Amino acid sequence: MTSREPDFILGDHSRASGEPSRRAWLRQAMRTIDADFNRSSDTHLQKLTVGGLDGVDIYLKDESIHPTGSLKHRLARSLILYGLCSGRIGPETTLIEASSGSTAVSEAYFARLLGLPFVAVVPEGTSARKIAEIARNGGQTVEVAAGDIYAKAEELAAESGGYYLDQFTNAERATDWRANNNIAESLFQQLESEPHPAPEWIVVGAGTGGTSATIGRYLRYRADCFCDTKVCVADPEGSVFYDGYVSGEDASQAGVRSRIEGVGRPRMEPSFLPQIVDRMMKISDAASIAAVWWLKDLTGRRFGPSTGLNLCASLVLAGEMKAGGREGSIATLICDGGERYEDTCHSAAWLEAQGLDIAPHVDWLAQFTPTFARL
Repeated sequence: MTSREPDFILGDHSRASGEPSRRAWLRQAMRTIDADFNRSSDTHLQKLTVGGLDGVDIYLKDESIHPTGSLKHRLARSLILYGLCSGRIGPETTLIEASSGSTAVSEAYFARLLGLPFVAVVPEGTSARKIAEIARNGGQTVEVAAGDIYAKAEELAAESGGYYLDQFTNAERATDWRANNNIAESLFQQLESEPHPAPEWIVVGAGTGGTSATIGRYLRYRADCFCDTKVCVADPEGSVFYDGYVSGEDASQAGVRSRIEGVGRPRMEPSFLPQIVDRMMKISDAASIAAVWWLKDLTGRRFGPSTGLNLCASLVLAGEMKAGGREGSIATLICDGGERYEDTCHSAAWLEAQGLDIAPHVDWLAQFTPTFARL
C-alpha cells in the first residue's frame, strides 16, 4: 500500500532547528536554579519579644538571609523561571530589568549562575552600595531619570534582542501562589506549632505588589484553613499605592520617589492587586526609620527601612487587637539587612539632611520595649 500525505494538512511549519542544543541548555539551567534553591534552604521565622502586648504574638520572617540578602531573591528566581519556561530566555539572551536596586542585585546573581549578561536600568541617585553589589554579581547598570526606567529597559531589550524581565508587570504572574514553597506556604508551615497558627494579620509593604498578591491569593486558595487571616499593606510617603487603593484609580501617579527603598512606587504598578488587600496604612518615613533603630536596640541587628515600615503597621494592629481583648498573632517580613543603608536610614547625618525627626516615634516605640526579670 502506497503511503500518501493526508489532504487535511493545510499548513506545516517548524521552528525546531537548533532545538536539541537549546533544550539541553534549558535542562541544565533548570538544574542550576534548583541546585541553588536546595542550597539556600528556607528563611527563618523569628518571634519578636515585645512589651505590653501579652496574648498577641508578632512574627518576623527573615528574608535577609537569602544568598542575595533580601526578599527580592524569591522574586528574581520566579521571574527568571517564568522567562525560561515561557521560551523567552535562551543560552545567549541578555536580561534587562528596571529596578531601584535589590531586585537587580538578585537578578544579576541568577544571570551569572546561568552565564547570561544582565543590565539593570536604575533611577539616578540609586545608592552606590547597590550599584556595587549589582557589579559584583556580574551585572551592568544604566542610570536614568526615575520616570524613564521602564521605557529605557524596553528600549535596551529591543536593541539587544534581549528579554525585559519587567518585575512590575510580571511579579504577580511569575510566582506560583498555590504552593511550590512560595513565601505564604513557607510562612504557614513554620507557624503550624505556634499558639496561634492562623494569624489575624499578615503585614507587607508593596514595591511591585507581587508579595501581597501571592499571599492574598494563597489565603483564598486555602480558605478552608485561613479564611479569617487578612492582608494589610503598609505604604510609605511618596508612594501612590495607598491613594490608588482608597480612590480605586489605577492611574494614580506621583512625581517623587519613596525614601523607603524597596517599597513604594510613583505609579500604580500592574502587579499590585488592591482587590485582595484587606487594609492599607500610610506610614510616615520618620516612623519607619525609627522602628529599625528601635529594632536594632532590641535585637542587635540592623535592618532595611522597609522592615521598619512593616513593623510600625504590625504594632498598630497588635495594639488594636490588645485593646479589643483579642488574642492571636501577626506575621510580617524582614525584607533585607541594614548593611545597604549605612549611609542613609542608619546615618544620623542623612536623617538631618532629609529633615527627618525620629525622636517622637522612638518615644512611641518605647512602650513596646520588653522588661526582663533580673536577679
